[in-house]
This record gives sequence, structure tokens and C-alpha cells, in this order.
Amino acid sequence: MKKRAIIESGVPQLRDPCVVVKDGVYYMCGTGWHIWKNDTGNLAGGWVDLGCVAEIPEDAKTNFWAPEIHAYNGAYYMFTTYLSKKTGRRGCTVFRADTLEGPYREISGGHLTPADWDAIDATLYVDESGQPWMIFVHEWVCMPDKVGTMAAAKMSDDLTSLVSEPVELFRADAPGWAVGGVTDGCWMYRCSDGQLLMLWSNWDNAGYCVGISRSASGNILGEWTHDPVPLYSKNITGVYDGGHGMIFKDIKGHMYLSIHSPNSPVGSRLEMPIFVPVKEKDGTLILDM
Repeated sequence: MKKRAIIESGVPQLRDPCVVVKDGVYYMCGTGWHIWKNDTGNLAGGWVDLGCVAEIPEDAKTNFWAPEIHAYNGAYYMFTTYLSKKTGRRGCTVFRADTLEGPYREISGGHLTPADWDAIDATLYVDESGQPWMIFVHEWVCMPDKVGTMAAAKMSDDLTSLVSEPVELFRADAPGWAVGGVTDGCWMYRCSDGQLLMLWSNWDNAGYCVGISRSASGNILGEWTHDPVPLYSKNITGVYDGGHGMIFKDIKGHMYLSIHSPNSPVGSRLEMPIFVPVKEKDGTLILDM
């Protein structure tokens, strides 16, 4: 079988890329609340910037970070982050649109995460009973020991509020490979055998990377264990580091990990969205190249 290669998007700079595929068209959002559209069928080019697709809330100052778009109950929801003028902290919020291209309007009335936390990088997870959850980062910058955690809370069915107190899932320093205090970019993936995985980013000894954690119970509340080596690392590719991953399938059904790479500019190379071939095998995700 022919090996698949990493695909460079050609978009020169976009952090935290999240790809949605609809009716054979690729859409990619990222930090800045822009959407890029690609109807060429080719992930390696043809991306057109549609501009900022979200209405900026009155309280939003800056840090329009890491939007993810999720189809849910007949609409499109953007889980994202901004810095609040009122609290001076970053927090996670939810926007809604009737169409994938927007416009997206905030429906949560401001941050859903605790007002005295710095919280970023929220994702939507719907459990097997149909209960929606917000999974998000309790950021290292507001921690006394500068070690971030991953947190989870139940959401209302309309995704406008949290209906349970946030619960800590694990710390950034829990995996053996982790050398930083960061818990970036969570993304949930349910394997065909029922195992529940979380992809997320921290640093290993080669730079920014994507690790896999798994729930021993198959439930979002864990207990969470951590695979011994990252899924994506410069130690594996030998080229650039990269992270803040999510999983999507292309129009042919091939699975990819979407990340920005490198995490910081290297010469003239900026943080480009790239698509790394992956596949599911024996209850986990592995590189497929």
C-alpha cells in the first residue's frame, strides 16, 4: 500500500486549525475567528480566507483563540476563547450559527468557565447518553505551581450554560514524556472498540507535540492514563514540532491529524496548518505514513 505523506496546507500562518468537511468542501477555522474555505478537493492548496465570521462580543478584548466548529442539533456551534475586558482573564464561550460559514453570535452571555480562572481551548464532547460536556484547559498561568490541568463540566442541552461544577481530569505533568506545564488543545476521539481518547498538547524534549490520554473507564471522568510517547513529535518526524491537534476525515475517507507546525516561526516558515496521516489501530491512533 502506498504510504501517505504529511500535507502542507499552503496557508502561511494559522494557529490551532480545526477542519470541518461538508458536502465535499473543506472549511478550516483558527485563531482570529477566520474561516478558510476550499472547494478544490485538494487539501494542499486552494484555501480562500472568508474573513472573521464571528460577531465580536462587547466584553471581548483580544486573544480570539482556538475556535472549533461543531455540528450539533441542526446548527453550528463555535467553542472558543477570548480575554474579558471585565475580568481581565481568558475564558471559554460558545457561539452559534445557522450555517457553517456564519455569522456566529455568542449565545452563552459571556464566559462559561469560572470568572476567577484563566481557561482556554474548549471542545465539545457528547457522551453516550447524549449529555454534552465542555472539556477545557485550566491554564497554567493562573496556577500557583504553574502546572495546568484539563477540566470538564456538563452543559445544558442548548449549550448556553454549564450545569455542573468543573472537575479536574488530569495535570499537565502526568505523562512521562511531558516537560512543560501546558494542557493545550484538547480533542476527544472514540475508538471503534469503545475506548475514549483525548488528544492534547504539551512540550516533550523536542518541542511542542500531541499526546494521547485515555479513560480507563471509557467515561469522560476517567481515570485517565497517558500513552508513553506522543502521537506527533519532532522526535518522530525529524522536521518541525507542532501541536493543537484535532481529527478529521478527507473527502475520500482518509483520516488526518490537523495541527499547526512549527509552534514558533523557524526562519521564514510560520505556523502553517498541516495534515498528518493517522489511522486507528488496536484501540488507539497511530501515524499512517
